[in-house]
Amino acid sequence: MKTDLSKFNNDWYKPGSKLKRAFWYLFNVSFLLNPMNPFSGLKKLVLRMFGAKIGKGVVLKQRINVKYPWKLEIGDNSWIGEDVWIDNLDMVKIGANCCVSQGALLLCGNHNFKKEAFDLMIGEIILEDGAWVGAKGIVTAGVTCGSHSILAAGSVTSKNLAPYWIYRGNPAVKTIERKIES
Repeated sequence: MKTDLSKFNNDWYKPGSKLKRAFWYLFNVSFLLNPMNPFSGLKKLVLRMFGAKIGKGVVLKQRINVKYPWKLEIGDNSWIGEDVWIDNLDMVKIGANCCVSQGALLLCGNHNFKKEAFDLMIGEIILEDGAWVGAKGIVTAGVTCGSHSILAAGSVTSKNLAPYWIYRGNPAVKTIERKIES
């Protein structure tokens, strides 16, 4: 057997109407991806207009890319850094006091390489309260980053992260316990 992309079909996947997605594309390019817009408040307003649930005190930096805001929740006092790509084909739930550092990728979709048609697979991503995804870190579909876990810069995880542990590498492995001091 060989991969045959002419057989790819994701008709089952319904992320929203074509009109809604088209309008979102225009707003995303104009307000989130636009490096000339440094204003978190305006970005939050636009995301909320399209169904995102955004908490108080959230900081949104420049050039953030969100696939579908109606599949996004961000808790109070969380930070989303420059060039973050939230490819939320499924729900992305970011808890309170989380940090998603610059260049990080939250990827809710993948393809089944075992299938001839390269079928689309999706899964939600959850960052529990206090979790931190380091710069250029990658979190894949179906992963929960436990409370106050850290995925170190440049690391990749396709498995759940335990609360209060620091993970490094590709694939990310548990390294040391996170102890927070006052």
